[in-house]
Parts: sequence; C-alpha cells; structure tokens
Amino acid sequence: MVTVIDAEGLRLGRLASIVAKRTLEGEEIAIVNAELCVVSGSRARIIADYDHKRKRGSREGGPFYPRRPDHILKRTIRGMVPYKRKRGSEALELVKVYVGVPDEFQGAEREVLEQAHIDGLSTPKFITLGEVSTRLGAKF
Repeated sequence: MVTVIDAEGLRLGRLASIVAKRTLEGEEIAIVNAELCVVSGSRARIIADYDHKRKRGSREGGPFYPRRPDHILKRTIRGMVPYKRKRGSEALELVKVYVGVPDEFQGAEREVLEQAHIDGLSTPKFITLGEVSTRLGAKF
C-alpha cells in the first residue's frame, strides 16, 4: 500500500525529513504536487543558493544538481538517508515524487503533514519549489 502525500503548502526540509524517516522504516511513499512545496526564507537568497548549487563543480565531473522540482525534492530526501549504503538506497527506491497529480493517484486519499505545513511558519517570506525551478531554467 502506497501512502500518498500532498506537498502543497508544505515546507521542503520538514517534508523531506519526515519522508526520509518513514521510508527508512520501510514505508512506500508517493509525493504529489512537488512544485507547490515551499522553501522558507528570502526569495533572492534562496534563488542564489540553488543557483550556486547548480553551478558548483564541472560539467564533466559534477556534483550534479537537478533543476526540476520533483528531482530537487527527491535529492533533498536523498541527503537525509544513507544513500551509499544498502539500507539507504532501498529506502530511496520507496520514494516516488511527481509534479502535479498523476492519473493513478487522482482519486486516492492524500495525507497532509500538519507538522510540515506553512501555517506554522514564523516569517511570511517563502518561495515555491516550482518558482525556484523555473528560475533555474527547468521546463516541467
């Protein structure tokens, strides 16, 4: 059974840490609406940080950083699991991230994580992952 999580209005880091912990326990998770996930902080600083991550290294040798919002979310989750070990790579295979809502999850019940919701944010400064991706040059 797949747990479907709607990422709309959820903070990126909190969502990623919760999903990482649950997949390490063996739960299969599908995240929908990845482009509506939010990153808190100043718009200019966030875009500059992601642009720096993107341009770091060389084209031939990496490190490679994604542009698409679903890939950025999965990469963030990857940073929170021991992905170089068997346990972490198996946990990462249990995570599926989608832009929008695919047909297979159209009628499924979606879980909203209250502890990661934007309503508890102390600052009104944030930007969606879709906007960050568009600024990085993604076409999704």
